[in-house]
Amino acid sequence: MTIVDRFLDYVKFDTQSDELTNLTPSTPGQMIFARHLRDVLEGMGLKDITLDDNGYLMATLPGNITDRKVPTIGFIAHLDTSPDMSGRNVKPRIVRDYDGCAITLNDEQGIVLSPDEFPELLNYRGQDLIVTDGTTLLGADDKAGIAEIVSAVDYLQKHPEVKHGDIRIAFNPDEEIGQGAHKFDVERFGADWAYTMDGGEIGELEYENFNAAVARVTFRGRNVHPGYAKHKMINSMRIANQFVIMLPRWETPEHTEDYEGFYHLVGINGTVEETVLTYIIRDHDRDRFERRKKELEHLSRKINNEFPGCCSIDIKDQYYNMREKIEPLMYIIDIAEEAMRRCDVTPKVQPIRGGTDGAQLSFKGLPCPNIFAGGLNFHGRYEFVPIRSMEKAMEVIVEIARLVGER
Repeated sequence: MTIVDRFLDYVKFDTQSDELTNLTPSTPGQMIFARHLRDVLEGMGLKDITLDDNGYLMATLPGNITDRKVPTIGFIAHLDTSPDMSGRNVKPRIVRDYDGCAITLNDEQGIVLSPDEFPELLNYRGQDLIVTDGTTLLGADDKAGIAEIVSAVDYLQKHPEVKHGDIRIAFNPDEEIGQGAHKFDVERFGADWAYTMDGGEIGELEYENFNAAVARVTFRGRNVHPGYAKHKMINSMRIANQFVIMLPRWETPEHTEDYEGFYHLVGINGTVEETVLTYIIRDHDRDRFERRKKELEHLSRKINNEFPGCCSIDIKDQYYNMREKIEPLMYIIDIAEEAMRRCDVTPKVQPIRGGTDGAQLSFKGLPCPNIFAGGLNFHGRYEFVPIRSMEKAMEVIVEIARLVGER
């Protein structure tokens, strides 16, 4: 089975996560997919295969170096897809030898993937691309990563001339809702360090990420018949709107890049009686991150000064910047860079404008930078993945295993 065959098989599984269920995995489709992968790994003859009740699947490819001790390394990808768009009934299509023109994803609905809106498409002219039908996301985040890991393990099994130590692999649930590493058993995994295969375009190598928190701001109003509401009604939706416009207009995802942080309003649910705003807070710098949280608390106090007792806020940290855990171990970055160069891939070391399970795992004692999986335009209908990028990611995994064995 080729890497493309694996990927096309994996995207059939509906594995959207859902932060509202308070379960692990948060949706049943993730466990269905995990059981399928367990069967795949058993069929390949891997060792120490475990799938726990929370949907964490782990396995070992035993090393083939017997005359010396070699570090155990790991490769990790996540089972779930983003709740931002449906992942049910994904209908992928391969665009052969992409010519640089707009790609019609769905003629009936007029959905087009165009380089006018997505100029990065032009970097992949002449390559084969896998796209959606415009009605769902694709799922390359992170089923491309899973396909790459399984394909690399398959290659290493078939090429014993590549000398390597023990390789641990893991597929976990609920990364997209910030809970992927919450119940990851680092001790059981038993790797000296690992790499998440969860980055974007080819060449990406990341060991810096956002500090992240989620804030839920609740506004309580008072509902009165609108014909008799003067000086009596308190409309929580109007007060919530007042709160929204108090935040800096330019500190939002659509106006920031590189190391710039933001406030991102991701949900509004409201009636006259009660409105809840859900924000995510992001910043690479820890001090600025803490100031952003304090600013939300400050604004909630301002609202309460005008409307006593109306506003309450709950802020929970999700993960932190893994840089502080990786910098003392920069050789694991050096190995990944060298592996890319051996595969004729130019490393692009850059900060993640997002999160990855590797951030939480690094703080749990498993240093875990992030490597490209190859996909672009994640979390929406315009997601696509170049086949060559997936193949190169697989080759990088093999070369990392080889380099660790050599060193």
